[in-house]
Amino acid sequence: MGIVTLAGLAVASPPTYAATDIADQLKQLPGVVSVKEQPTQAPYRFFQLVFRQLVDHNNPRKGTFEQRVGLMHRDVSAPMVMYTTGYNYRGIPFRSEPTQIVNGNQIDVEYRFFTPSRPQPADWTKLNIWQAATDQHVIVQSLKKLYHARWLSTGGSKGGMTATYHRRFYPNDVYGTIPYVAPNDVIDPIDVYNQFLDNVGTDPACRSNLQRIQRETLQRRPEFLKIAQDAVNRDHLTFDIVGSLDHSLELSVIDSYFAFWQYQKQANCADIPPAGAPAQTIYDWYEVVDSLTSYSDQALEGFVPYYYQAGTQLGSPEADERYLKGLLHYPGTDVPRSFVPRSIKMHFDYFAMPDIDAWVRYQGQRLLYVYGQNDPWSAEPFRLGPGTRDSYVYYVAGGNHGSKINMLTAGEAAAATATIQRWAGVTPTPQLRRSTALPSIDSLPEPTLPPRL
Repeated sequence: MGIVTLAGLAVASPPTYAATDIADQLKQLPGVVSVKEQPTQAPYRFFQLVFRQLVDHNNPRKGTFEQRVGLMHRDVSAPMVMYTTGYNYRGIPFRSEPTQIVNGNQIDVEYRFFTPSRPQPADWTKLNIWQAATDQHVIVQSLKKLYHARWLSTGGSKGGMTATYHRRFYPNDVYGTIPYVAPNDVIDPIDVYNQFLDNVGTDPACRSNLQRIQRETLQRRPEFLKIAQDAVNRDHLTFDIVGSLDHSLELSVIDSYFAFWQYQKQANCADIPPAGAPAQTIYDWYEVVDSLTSYSDQALEGFVPYYYQAGTQLGSPEADERYLKGLLHYPGTDVPRSFVPRSIKMHFDYFAMPDIDAWVRYQGQRLLYVYGQNDPWSAEPFRLGPGTRDSYVYYVAGGNHGSKINMLTAGEAAAATATIQRWAGVTPTPQLRRSTALPSIDSLPEPTLPPRL
């Protein structure tokens, strides 16, 4: 196999395949163990791929596991966008915003240790940002044998973090990266989240009302426990990880202020129930903002890998308990360790995030970050530095954790769009390439996530 130069990048020249159909060509790629096609709207074809990955990329003797990847295929000559959730693979066809902007192909990569992409037995010490980035590197290098146009990467929240980490360890795998609402908790014990939340939004009365309803809920705790118990009985919920329904309720109340600003908008301040409202009315409001049964075993089960990483490398926001003193039964327990089974050992690596931050500031290239002005996760964003090149940061005015480029001002959206198209090497167009037949990530239902994810 020879080497050719593509826009200044050294890439492997494509091999010669006997097969001509893309499905058959995918089956011949290194590491691919399964290819299944599912229906979608032309001009795309949608494939479910399974890659065989090493449990430990430093030690092949540790065995392998299978990792799920979705592929939206349009044309091997079109740009490729790698979309990382940082969580589970959605399993349905969709196009992320950058994919629409460049009218490209897209892969959707499931993060290691999120089921079913979990080694058995699970050695949790192998769940770290370098191992996961190397998973992505293996996938990119394999698929580049077919898709040899420009590659970009993107993801939102933990997916945006994941995309950044991949670039740090494998900076030449993709040409540019577009992370959305990606937090950067550089030094975990030093937080500014609560300072941010003290001033978020434009209405002090909204902040006061949110704190008031939190206190009122804890003061009327038996009423809400009774309603929650009905849900527990109906849905057969258990609370072995956090210990009890009472503990779950308290944790959810603490998180609700953060969760409100993460997912709601300023206009939703009007939805906060008034003082003395019926318990069911308040309970129903929590179901929208942050369910009081959010920390059941069943809700936590799929997100233990996230909490493990938050408690070993990523860091997490400090819970704000200042105005709830005297009302808490379990103060100081709203931390990642509480949400991971005790059988799984956890030790924090204080060097992982400063290393990422330093790379962005001093070596990062072609990074475009999008944040929401009112999103608490934007309190500790990635910041560009003296060594960062051809990179940009945008804020959506009044935006929350769902902020996108198409929510920016017209001028900013046009500039960001032009940058992404330039990176992809496609002809600039001022508008996103949208389709009524193909869903975008914006049109998909939000996944059910525990608070502050």
